[in-house]
Amino acid sequence: MKLIKHPWFEDWEDLDKVFTDLPAMVSGNKSFVPAIDLYQNKDNVIVETPLPGIDPEKVDVSIENDVLTIKGQSEQKKEVEEKDYYRKEVRTGSFYRNIALPTHVLGDKAEAQYENGILKITIPKAPEAKPKTIKVKAKK
Repeated sequence: MKLIKHPWFEDWEDLDKVFTDLPAMVSGNKSFVPAIDLYQNKDNVIVETPLPGIDPEKVDVSIENDVLTIKGQSEQKKEVEEKDYYRKEVRTGSFYRNIALPTHVLGDKAEAQYENGILKITIPKAPEAKPKTIKVKAKK
């Protein structure tokens, strides 16, 4: 899993997105794969995903074997009766995303917050994954 983008390979990321969304497109299923930001600090792995207009009560978050799963349902509130759209890009339906985390985590201590349309999941790193500083002692 790459965490740093390289300008030479940006075009390939679009191709990767096509393959990620392909199962939903082929099946005709109204589903989508939410975009994520994945980063870390000293003690935690943090995942953020924009889910505007989605009821946080309809979002399930789970962690198993250092893999984060986010899934839920987005419902359309209203529909234009005539269905004479020029463009219809607002996504509705189910969403599902598995994210392999870059380090071992304590999944049972994870926290999820939903604010201003952004779901933020904070997952503590397992103790063995934290860097340890060892003091070098010099003998005289």
